[in-house]
Amino acid sequence: MPRFIITLVAALFMTQAAIAQDVAYIQIEAQPSLARAEERARDYATVLNDVNGFALGRGWYGVALGPYPRADAEALLRQLRSNGQVPRDSYIEEPNEYGRQFWPIGAALNAPSPQPVAIPEITAPETAQPAVEAPAPTAEEPDETPRQARASEAQLSPAEREELQVALKWAGVYRGAIDGAFGRGTRGSMAEWQRNNGFEATGILTTAQRAELLRQYNAILDGMGMQQVTEAKAGISMQLPMGIVAFDHYEAPFVHYTPTTELDARVILISQPGDRETLYGLYEIMQTLEIVPLDGPRERLRNSFVLTGSNSRITSHTEARLINGAIKGFTLVWPAGDEERRLRVLDKMKASFETTAAVLDPAEIKDDGQTIDLVAGLNVRRPKLSRSGFYISRDGSVVTTIHVVEACSRITLDGEHEATVIASDPDLGVAVLRPASRLVPISVASFRQGQPRLQSEVAISGYSFGGVLSAPTLTFGTLQDLRGLSGDDRLDRLAVNAHPGDAGGPVFDTGGAVLGMLLPRENGDKQLPGEVSFSTDAASLSDFLGKAGVKVEAANGTASMAPEDLTQLANGMTVLVSCWE
Repeated sequence: MPRFIITLVAALFMTQAAIAQDVAYIQIEAQPSLARAEERARDYATVLNDVNGFALGRGWYGVALGPYPRADAEALLRQLRSNGQVPRDSYIEEPNEYGRQFWPIGAALNAPSPQPVAIPEITAPETAQPAVEAPAPTAEEPDETPRQARASEAQLSPAEREELQVALKWAGVYRGAIDGAFGRGTRGSMAEWQRNNGFEATGILTTAQRAELLRQYNAILDGMGMQQVTEAKAGISMQLPMGIVAFDHYEAPFVHYTPTTELDARVILISQPGDRETLYGLYEIMQTLEIVPLDGPRERLRNSFVLTGSNSRITSHTEARLINGAIKGFTLVWPAGDEERRLRVLDKMKASFETTAAVLDPAEIKDDGQTIDLVAGLNVRRPKLSRSGFYISRDGSVVTTIHVVEACSRITLDGEHEATVIASDPDLGVAVLRPASRLVPISVASFRQGQPRLQSEVAISGYSFGGVLSAPTLTFGTLQDLRGLSGDDRLDRLAVNAHPGDAGGPVFDTGGAVLGMLLPRENGDKQLPGEVSFSTDAASLSDFLGKAGVKVEAANGTASMAPEDLTQLANGMTVLVSCWE
C-alpha cells in the first residue's frame, strides 16, 4: 500500500480516537432488567443532573452521568464519591461502550446520537499489490469484557464483596480493610492477583475469575465436609466439619461430636436452660476441663463468654450466650499447628450459628462412667503433679519440695492461687514460692530452736492423696535420728508411713513447732523399709530461708498440744502445691 494512503488512514483513526477521548461518562450503576434500570435512573434524576441510561449488552442496562469533557468528568466523579452521592465503585466510561439509549425516555429519538468519524473508502492504484488477508485471531476470548465484569460485579451483595476482599488478603495481595468498598487498594490487589494467575491485569475480576479466587481460597477446606447440621434436641443449627467428625452421644449440657479420621478434631454443642448465674457457672466449669487449655484469652460479658486456649497438643475455642432463658454455644477442639484450617472452619461455624427454642433436657445424662474427674463426659483438667507445702511468712510465702516445681508451666497453691519460685536449693531439696496476689494464712510455721529428743513423737501434715481430699491429713510417727543414713546432719530420719503426696509438708513436734520439711522418697537402687522417711531439719531450713530474704518465726519446745489443736494448726498452715503443664 502506498505510504500516503497508510498515513491518511492512520490520521483518520487518530482523529476518531481523539474525538472519542474528548468526552466521557460517569458509570454509576448497572441492572439486569430494563424496568429496574429505568426505575433507578428515575431515582437518580431526582437528585443529579445529566442522568442517562444505555443498553450494555448481554441483558444488562447501565445508568450514567454525562457526557462531560474527560477532565470535568474525573473531577466530578471525585466530588460525587466524596459526598456519597454515587457508589464508591463508580468509574469513567467511554461513549462508544454504550448501546441504545433508554433514558431520558425519548432521548434516542429526539437527540441525534454521536456519529463516528467516517473513513472514506480508498481505492488503491491498479499497480498496487493485492492486500494479504490477516489471519483470524486464535486467542481465546475472555469470559467478560471489563465493562461486563463491572456490571456483574455491581450485583454482588456487601457480604460477597467482603468475601472477595478476605480471599484477596488470604492470597497475600490485599492489605486494606474488609469493608466491601472496591477502591484503589482493592483494584490494585485484583490486578496483582490477575497477574499472578496468568490473567490480563485489568483490576476488575470477571465472574469466572471471582469463582477461581474463591475456589483457591476454599481449597483448604477440601475434605472438611462443611455442611449445615440441625441438632433438633439441642435447638442449634450450624455448619460442622462432618467430613472429620460425627455425632457420638448426648450428655447434658453437651452434644458430643467425635473424630472419624486421623485429624483429632472434635466439636461439642452446648445447650441448657438457665440464667446469667448459670452462664457464669458454666464459664468457670469449662475452664477446669482438659479441652480448654489454660493459655489463652478469656472474655466474660453480661450475657455471653468466649474461652480460647492452646498448649502443645490442642487449640480450643468455646463460646456461649444466654438467649431467652437458654444457654447455647459450642466448643471446637483442633490439633495444634494447623491454625489456618482451624480458623477457616471456626469462621464458618460462627457465621452459621443459629438457635431455636429447643433445649437439651438436663436429665439426659449417661449413668455409666461418671466419676469426679468427669463433667458430662469430659475430663476435668488435672495437674501434672501435686505435693504439699506450708506457709512460712505472713505474706503467704510457701516452702515445698523442689521436685514439685520442676518443668512446670504454671504453679498453683490450693488449686487456684498462682505462684512463682523465688528461691531454691537443689542440694537441700527445697523451693520457696511467692503467690501472685497477697494471701493471708490462717497460721504460719514456727521453727523449733534446739535439737528435739530422739524417739519423740512427730506428726506430718500433708495432702497424702494428691488433693483428692479437700483438707490435709496428719500422719504420726517418731524421730529416729538427727542425721541421714550417710551422716548428713542437715537431715532428720523419721519412722513414719508417709505417702508421696505428703512430701513438702511440715513435720511437727507434739507442741506444734516445725522440726523440718518432709522430703520425697528417692527411687534409687536401695530399697528402704516403708516407714523410713527423711526431712530437712529446722536449722538448715531456717538458714536457707534467711538467705532467701524470708524472715521466719522461732519456737522453743513447749508442752504437748492436744491432737485437735494440732490438727487445726496444720490445716491452717499446709498448702496443696500443684504443677501444671
